[in-house]
Amino acid sequence: MTDKPGIVITGASGRMGQMLIKTVLDSDRASLVAAVEREGHAWIGRDVGEAMGGTPVGVKVTADAKAAFSGAQAVIDFTAPAATLAFAKLAAEAGVVHVIGTTGMSDEEIADLEPAARQTAIIRAGNMSLGVNLLVQLTKKVAAALDEDFDIEVIEAHHHHKVDAPSGTALMLGEAAAEGRGVKLADVRDSGRDGITGARKRGDIGFIAIRGGDIVGEHDVLFAAAGERIVLRHVATDRAIFARGALKAALWGQGKAPGQYDMVDVLGL
Repeated sequence: MTDKPGIVITGASGRMGQMLIKTVLDSDRASLVAAVEREGHAWIGRDVGEAMGGTPVGVKVTADAKAAFSGAQAVIDFTAPAATLAFAKLAAEAGVVHVIGTTGMSDEEIADLEPAARQTAIIRAGNMSLGVNLLVQLTKKVAAALDEDFDIEVIEAHHHHKVDAPSGTALMLGEAAAEGRGVKLADVRDSGRDGITGARKRGDIGFIAIRGGDIVGEHDVLFAAAGERIVLRHVATDRAIFARGALKAALWGQGKAPGQYDMVDVLGL
């Protein structure tokens, strides 16, 4: 028996899944109790350590998320929106903390998390790193201090495997800028420019997405006015920062009341 919180990792074979597994295994504050993959995946039934190319760790990959969650205290989930919604229901039924790093969720999908949040603690963030969450707070403060003479552009870059754009982090930054200005992002969002678009609309918040190579994550918030520019920037060089933040969230969530939380809550910002 152990008093360390038991952690389940979903999407075990993915880039973040494997990083999360390594982070939990290396931690002296938590234990890996299950690794989940989709039905029919080649890793099902294999020891996850061996499947990742290493030594056995005593945890076999399973497709039975319900059984996996029943023996855990938290699940860390960096998968896809549809899978995350299914996992949220199972986590709520099991009463385990659900840490969500899944990006690309629509407003409707995020709203669909609410029933689960009435039963357990959900900690969701587009980015789990300390630096990015500090950048979010700085973005809000700078946006509040500057008027619409300063155009705001959020520029993000990621590896060529990323499937959603703008990134979850870029949207977090856009939301922060909109909140600082006292507006709704949906009303001022400007993304996907192509062709003859016309002049930039005053007060809009623009998004630019770059995809290439193995870029882990780079985010700039540009405030541009006549004669001057302010650039707030965060560069991630190792996705382990996201895994460490997610584990921190899973540990922080132990004993918390049901509800929806984010990394600002976790980090006390």
